[in-house]
Amino acid sequence: MCVVLIRSVMLYILVIFAVRLMGKRQLGELQPSELVITILVSNIATLPIEDVNIPVVVGVTPILALVCFEVIVSCFSLKFPKLRRLISGSPKIVVRGGCIERDILRELRFSSDDLLMALRGKDIFDLSEVQYAIVETTGSISVMKKPAEDTPTRTDMKIAAENLDPPVLIISDGRYIPQAMESLKLARSTVEAVLKKNGLSIEDVFIMTADDSGNCFVADKQGSLPKKLRIGENNDES
Repeated sequence: MCVVLIRSVMLYILVIFAVRLMGKRQLGELQPSELVITILVSNIATLPIEDVNIPVVVGVTPILALVCFEVIVSCFSLKFPKLRRLISGSPKIVVRGGCIERDILRELRFSSDDLLMALRGKDIFDLSEVQYAIVETTGSISVMKKPAEDTPTRTDMKIAAENLDPPVLIISDGRYIPQAMESLKLARSTVEAVLKKNGLSIEDVFIMTADDSGNCFVADKQGSLPKKLRIGENNDES
């Protein structure tokens, strides 16, 4: 039993390393070659776990070989577009100018139900709203709505807006996150002063986020109503 546990942990670490080495993608975003490697790696990893008579190296060697092969193929694919198209295919336009490309759908073996389901996944329930749609090499669909059906932006409405990065987590469960503090150039003393002014200490904070403009969001561990604060100004609960 102990041997099986040790083997499982070793292979678990190896598979995690292998997946990280291949890149960060969700399962539905894998290219065909990446999906094949993932399936093979998972199947090979189970062999030394199921049969203790199989040496661990029998599982480790092919896993590392497959991952190295995938990395090499990926490097060549970046340099040679023809090889990339051969391995991964190319995107296909299924709706052009609002018209459905039936020949492309047949080529992809996409039924009308498949198309409608993919569009519903993009919150589109009416085909008349679609101007352009592409089936990507991963099988997902990218959609451009007709201008009249698309959501207007602030630019369309001539509303001025400042370009700001999203807030980052600076305190989690009563602990500072140094990297986040450094990225915002915030000193601990500044944050502590803001919290103290609102009757809080670091230990009381469950989540605290902040952005470049000094806006903060604080939720305490007692489950009280979260507060919106601002660093460097008089702070009131909102």
